[in-house]
Amino acid sequence: MAKALNPTEHIHDKQCCDHDHDHNHDHHAETEHKHAKGISCPVCGNVSEGTGHDRSMGKVTTAVIGGGFILNSFFLGWILPDQTFAAMFSAIIGAVTLAFPIVFTAIKDLVKGQVYMNELVALAILAAMAGGDFQTAGLIAFFLLATIIIESRTASGAQRSIEELVKLTPSTARKIINGKEVEIQALDLKVSDIISVRPGENFPVDGRVIKGESAVNQASITGESLPLDKAKGDDVFAGTQNLTGQIEMEVTKVGEDTTLGKVKDMILAAESSRTPIVRIIDRYAGYYTPTILMLAGVTWSFTQDMDRVITLMVIACPCAIVLATPTAVIAAVAAAARLGIFIKNISHLELAAKIRAFVFDKTGTLTDGILSVTKLSPIGKTSPAELLKTAASAEIHSNHPTAIALQKLAEEAGLELEKTGTAKEEHGKGVEVTIGKKIIRVGRAAWLEKMGLTVGKHHDDESHGMSVVYVASNDKVIGWIGFKDKLRNETGQILNDLKTLGIKHCAMVTGDRETVAKIIAADIQIDEYRAGCLPEDKVEYVEMIKKSSRVAVVGDGVNDAPALAAGDLGIAMGAIGSDIAVNSASIALMTNDLRRVPLLIFLSKKLRTIINQNLFVGMVFVLGGMILAVFGELGPIQAAILHTLSTLLIIFNSARLVRVGEELTLAESRAAQK
Repeated sequence: MAKALNPTEHIHDKQCCDHDHDHNHDHHAETEHKHAKGISCPVCGNVSEGTGHDRSMGKVTTAVIGGGFILNSFFLGWILPDQTFAAMFSAIIGAVTLAFPIVFTAIKDLVKGQVYMNELVALAILAAMAGGDFQTAGLIAFFLLATIIIESRTASGAQRSIEELVKLTPSTARKIINGKEVEIQALDLKVSDIISVRPGENFPVDGRVIKGESAVNQASITGESLPLDKAKGDDVFAGTQNLTGQIEMEVTKVGEDTTLGKVKDMILAAESSRTPIVRIIDRYAGYYTPTILMLAGVTWSFTQDMDRVITLMVIACPCAIVLATPTAVIAAVAAAARLGIFIKNISHLELAAKIRAFVFDKTGTLTDGILSVTKLSPIGKTSPAELLKTAASAEIHSNHPTAIALQKLAEEAGLELEKTGTAKEEHGKGVEVTIGKKIIRVGRAAWLEKMGLTVGKHHDDESHGMSVVYVASNDKVIGWIGFKDKLRNETGQILNDLKTLGIKHCAMVTGDRETVAKIIAADIQIDEYRAGCLPEDKVEYVEMIKKSSRVAVVGDGVNDAPALAAGDLGIAMGAIGSDIAVNSASIALMTNDLRRVPLLIFLSKKLRTIINQNLFVGMVFVLGGMILAVFGELGPIQAAILHTLSTLLIIFNSARLVRVGEELTLAESRAAQK
């Protein structure tokens, strides 16, 4: 029964997309509901061409009906011992009903030329029937069918996660047309449409607030229970909840392009990916069944006892071993998603336990990333207002934190920015634009000097830990601007937690000057820091660390994409709404809360422990049961019960992972209530 353990693998019948989200006929036509093997449905995420554990509700009905007939046969035997035919007939109906889905699956495998563990169980049931013991055959089939149902409900974690996500998005929206609200299908929304969202409603798509203010609960995506205040210009995301005020918003993303759509894709990718142990089991599954059949043949030749053979084939079906990893993975992914940690491939989560070094970006990672202008220092006849106006105008199209800080201060000062011509930005270095007949450059000293400008030493505030950019008009430096960034409150504690979890080396890389980096490094007591790093310098440093240990890189996912990709593990902070973060990193944290980083490492180590425990328990049941079966110390029915019991133990043990990080969630909830 190992074949059916792919969490997203099941037969896609006509009810595939009935997930209470009202997909209309036109949408089905547009998405061309054609499923190739292993290709997920674009609407509901289901994958076609599965066997073994599909349609679990149908199996529940089969188990109830068949189990009723088997139970009735025992009652008839006890109450009316003379009615042997009635008891036998009831047992035959029950056994055939219960055995049909198992035997049918085994036959389909054989027709395809594939041999899995399903065939062992089917042969055991048929052997019991051939011996005329239909009650035993029925009980074996009942317990094994119950195991299949449990497995299918457990292994469909991705599908249930997607269903819950889909429910977060309303099926209708109020589009504003000529000043009036018109209710339309959310699927019909397009980018640039204006819609209204009332208090208590969920946002149907991603957008930007253009009117109104409200508190928004983003827990469904970021894992944080604290609501965030949203006003004009702020971004809001599909599936999050508008709490207090009516908002008008401009649609920026729809469908699969929304943040919620990306989250759905990451859940599917993570839960359908395979860890090394599962790949090993899949590889050798085809050899396992013939080996057990050979052992059964040897047992029969020496004992001539069919009960021993049947027992051996039942207990040898290693469902507990095969479930050891998938159940733990699903529980771990569920815990991570609840905390706003989204993992593209489960191998990345497994790798996190082996990380021994961390490289952190500074701005936006160890610090809040919200720079503020602390000093305007014009040179010569340039006034502070002119310096600010020139710099803010040059940076008007940039999303760099320094650019945002300049534009914010210029807006507060009521400055009207100048129109710019051609612009060229070099990430981590500076920006060059034309304003009128002037060439304006804003950037780091080294970059300006590379352009042929003489910067010199125009400031003496380095000891205060400011970040400095220079402003040049044509070939002359007209001043410099100082910025400061606030260190995150939890940074120092996070580094201590990582050391407790076995991390040997923590480093900080930044494009800031030596003096700024030195002050911050001393405050947080980090092992090593590198200042004045360009993007390529960060990559070079990460490659150097990789030579001695596995390294994780933590950054904001926008300016650190090369470094994130260079590390063994890339962790993007604050990835909500960021395409670059999702694409460049192995793991995306949908919040800027650094506490998620050590939680990720702890979850990975806990996952490895749980998987090892599950494998040990599974092997004990299978190997121990096989030995008992060969020596006649275990009967077929007891083997079926042990088979189910081992599966339940594995599932309950794996379920402990769901509660990882619960303390953090509870703390956030208490903070939200204060």
